[in-house]
Amino acid sequence: MQTLQDMERKLKSADDLHTVVRTMKSLAAVSIRQYEDATRSLDRYFESVEMGLRAALRTHPLVGHQKEPHKTLIIVFGSDQGMAGRFNEAIVEFVQAARQEMKIRDDHFLTWVVGAKAHGLMEDAIGDVGQFFSLPPSVESITPKVQQILLHLAEVRQKLGELRLILFHNHPAGGSSYTQQRVNLLPPDQKWLTDLGGRQWVDRQIPLYTLPWEELFGALIGEYLFVAFFRAFASSMAAENAARLASMQRAEKNIEETKEELTRTFHTMRQNIISEELFDVISGFEALTGTEGDSA
Repeated sequence: MQTLQDMERKLKSADDLHTVVRTMKSLAAVSIRQYEDATRSLDRYFESVEMGLRAALRTHPLVGHQKEPHKTLIIVFGSDQGMAGRFNEAIVEFVQAARQEMKIRDDHFLTWVVGAKAHGLMEDAIGDVGQFFSLPPSVESITPKVQQILLHLAEVRQKLGELRLILFHNHPAGGSSYTQQRVNLLPPDQKWLTDLGGRQWVDRQIPLYTLPWEELFGALIGEYLFVAFFRAFASSMAAENAARLASMQRAEKNIEETKEELTRTFHTMRQNIISEELFDVISGFEALTGTEGDSA
């Protein structure tokens, strides 16, 4: 049977948990802003990369069709931590649906995963995962992590030849919601490159370059990949915090309802104890009064 002391301990635990949840809500909200700002900060840099590609493609347009890659590398971005609802389940289900839609043989797929939680789910879904990467702990750590992945990618491309490269990640959709996103990176979209090279140049003269065209174009595509990976990391981590914010909002509501119920129960128990004590006092008084009356 519960005592008042038990109820007081439960109320204190609920208060402590409420404090933790509110703190996590605040941290998630701040993190969302940081990662979204990091994504926006790349916009001007990406414009510079696009201008470089435009200049290169105007002097040396791509001709013909690109070779069809024999292997497809998919990179799935998830989370290292929990308390984010169905964040990881949603992206893994999205990947599975895309794999079925592409109708590519399983042995032609390579799969890399970012985030421990998504890694476990992908292994359950497809078996062995080729490479696993942990998430960077902060915005400042995204760049070294992108460079690490690009180094692995360069080694694999050197070994296996050109790959079809597709990124899958969650993307913030405003407030505490998010959607799933698929980004086709390699080979570069032929239509995009053709349109890019055909755009009118912003100045009277196209910039000159001294590097061999293939080397310049490869370097610009490398920068394009860097921006795409950085955006994928920042978007996914912003979406993760949006999912965590939504989970904390639900948890906060449940805690508040639990606290209200515990408080009502506590007051009811205390009132019952007071009533019982009063009843005992009255009964004792009546018994004492009756005894004295009999003695008289």
